[in-house]
This record gives sequence, structure tokens and C-alpha cells, in this order.
Amino acid sequence: MSLYRDEGVVLRNQKLGEADRIITLLTRRHGLVRAVGKGVRRTRSRFGARLEPCTHVDLQLHAGRTLDVITQAETLRPYGEAVVGDYARYTAASAMLETAEKVVAVEKDPALRQFLLLIGALRTLGEGSHDARLVLDAYLLRSLAVAGYAPALTECARCGSRGEHRAFAVHAGGSVCSVCRPHGSVHPSPDTLRLMLSLLSGDWSHADASDPGHRSECSGLVAAYLQWHLENGIRSLRHVERS
Repeated sequence: MSLYRDEGVVLRNQKLGEADRIITLLTRRHGLVRAVGKGVRRTRSRFGARLEPCTHVDLQLHAGRTLDVITQAETLRPYGEAVVGDYARYTAASAMLETAEKVVAVEKDPALRQFLLLIGALRTLGEGSHDARLVLDAYLLRSLAVAGYAPALTECARCGSRGEHRAFAVHAGGSVCSVCRPHGSVHPSPDTLRLMLSLLSGDWSHADASDPGHRSECSGLVAAYLQWHLENGIRSLRHVERS
């Protein structure tokens, strides 16, 4: 067995046996990693509290045949502490972690851009400088874009004609013109589509000044677009939508 070191964000953990946990992480150099934290459920564990979701950790691991084993863990940034006391931020963070795991999907496949995107989103969420749902929607859109699923917002997703098209079709890839508009398209407000573009491009001055109604409509489109392209539901989004 070989030792290796990396840093990562804890996405989730699950019980294993009487005292261990399987820790799922998105790491800087190795992508998605699932590793065993031995004895972390014991009250005297050396690093159990460091392996909670939303924690940015520096790790040493043993490479195993099926699951790696965590031998050292040091907290770099405890992002969970900044969001756990606020329902909106906590549920947004939970949705981010779940999305990160499903977007990356393949274990040990480097995903540096996804890692950096998640770190940035958790930091912004913890600072509380923007509405939690806006931060989440911006993260979801950018994560999809990095994965190759950016929605078309300034051109028709089918024919490529430029312009602010009024129809939006999740299954077509975003905005569609009147000629290409498929059955099942919706007609969101132009301001809603502009908000989506602002979140995707990082125009926070426009996003922060947006109307609550447009934010709600934008969130619905983003959630539908995400779940269509992942072909797998993000359970945490149900709680976010009620926040």
C-alpha cells in the first residue's frame, strides 16, 4: 500500500461497522475519493470532527484495493461552522455537496476546476455577502458549465442564432428561438434569463439587485436543468426550495 497526500472537501460520510465511517471527498489532485476513517465515530477519535461535511481538510491516505484509508487529517477551513446555524445557507451547502459528487461521478479522475469552484462557492456562502439561493444557483450553473452542460442563454440552443430568445427548453439545452422551439418549452421573463446569465458570468451587482420573483423563477429553471442533465435527482434541493 502506498501513501499519498491531498487536500479535499468532505462531501458526505456514512457509517461503516461500529466505529468507522466511509468519507466521500472531492480532492484537488485525485478528484472524487472514498476512504475509510477508522475509529472516527469514537468520542476519543483523533480527527473525527475534522471529517464532517463542508470541511476543507489536508489529508494523508493509504491507497487500498477497494477503499483508501485516511491516516491523517488536518482542518484547513471549517466551512460548515459558518453555515450550520442558518437554514438557508445550510441547505444550499448540502445541495452543493450532493451536486459535486454527482457531477464528478468517476472516482480518482482529477477534477481541479470542480474542486476550486466548490471551494469558492462554500467560502462565498459562509461570508453571507449574497443571498444563499443566488450563490447556490450560480454554483449549479457554473458546475454544469465546467462539466460541458452550460445552458444556451445568448443564442438558440438548436440553430445558434444570436439574441434574447423568449422560450427556454431544458431538454433542448437552454434558450430556443421561435422557429426551433420544441414542445414543452416554457416562456420565462426576459429578466429571469438575464439573471441566469449574470449568475453564470459572475455579475453579482446585477444578481443582487434582481427581483424576488425573477430569482424564484430562475431557481426553478436551474433546478430543472440540473436534474435533467444529471439524470439523477438532487434530494437536497427539495429542502432548499422550501427555505
